[in-house]
Amino acid sequence: MRPFLPLLHVVLGVFVASALAFGCDRAPSPAGLKEWKADDHEGDKRQPAANQAPKGAANSGGVAQLVDLAWKNQCQSCHGPSGHGNGPQGMMLKAADLGREDWQAAVKDEEIAATIKNGRGRMPKFDLPEELLKGLVGRVRSFRGK
Repeated sequence: MRPFLPLLHVVLGVFVASALAFGCDRAPSPAGLKEWKADDHEGDKRQPAANQAPKGAANSGGVAQLVDLAWKNQCQSCHGPSGHGNGPQGMMLKAADLGREDWQAAVKDEEIAATIKNGRGRMPKFDLPEELLKGLVGRVRSFRGK
């Protein structure tokens, strides 16, 4: 077994040396990406990136994307892509058909928001920002009659 150890050391040495030599030879970062510096994360010194909206600015495109993402990740598995309760887990959990005309007529926007926020039955509660909550209520309303 002893004669095998020097060979193993040589093989491991060659592997580590090549990993170090080739690992540092990476492609340059994409244009427009600035290099990270330690003071990038020091409180109020940070400046928003040129392509980022300042805090509090309306960004309806961003909210729409977040609503879509929240629906796909949190709601669609039960309520389905179009809200009819036909998601993969919808039958098992008896998810509501959110497009039913009678249900849409009977429920207020505030009730939909409260259900999302507080949960109901097997539906968990979701602690979401108000803007996202309003967007999800709008999504539920868009299922009416479909």
